[in-house]
Amino acid sequence: MRSVRSVGRSVGEAVLGTVGRTASRLHEAQPLQPDLLEGEDAFVAVFDAPGATASDVQVRFVEGRVVVRIDRFRDHYEGFEMRYPGRGLSLDGRVKLPREASVDAKGATATLRANGTLEVRVPKTEPARREVPIESEPSE
Repeated sequence: MRSVRSVGRSVGEAVLGTVGRTASRLHEAQPLQPDLLEGEDAFVAVFDAPGATASDVQVRFVEGRVVVRIDRFRDHYEGFEMRYPGRGLSLDGRVKLPREASVDAKGATATLRANGTLEVRVPKTEPARREVPIESEPSE
C-alpha cells in the first residue's frame, strides 16, 4: 500500500511535469522579440538565442523580413534528471525592415555570439535612381 506522502509526491511530480511542458509550449508559441538597429551602411537585427549553436539556427530573408528559426537541444547533466522542462526548444522570430529600405539580401551575414545573441547584418544598397530629363518649352 502506498503512503500518503508517496501519493502526494507522485501527484506533485505529475503537476510539475504538466506545468513545465505547458510553459515550454507557451515559450515556443511566443515569437522571439528582436531589436532592429539601423546604421549608415546596414541594418542589424538582434535576437536572443541562449543555448543555441550555429547548427541550431536558420536565417532567411523573405519579402523584406529577416526570419529566424532556432531548433535547440537540452544538454544532458550527468547525475540529474529533468523535473521541469520550461524552456522552449523550437523558437521563431522575424523583423520587417522599413518599406523604403534598399538592401543586399545576398550580402547578409549572421553571427551567433558566445553570450547567446544572434546578430543578423543586412547591408544597405543605393536605391536605384534615374535622372529624369527636364525639357523647356520654347519661349515666344
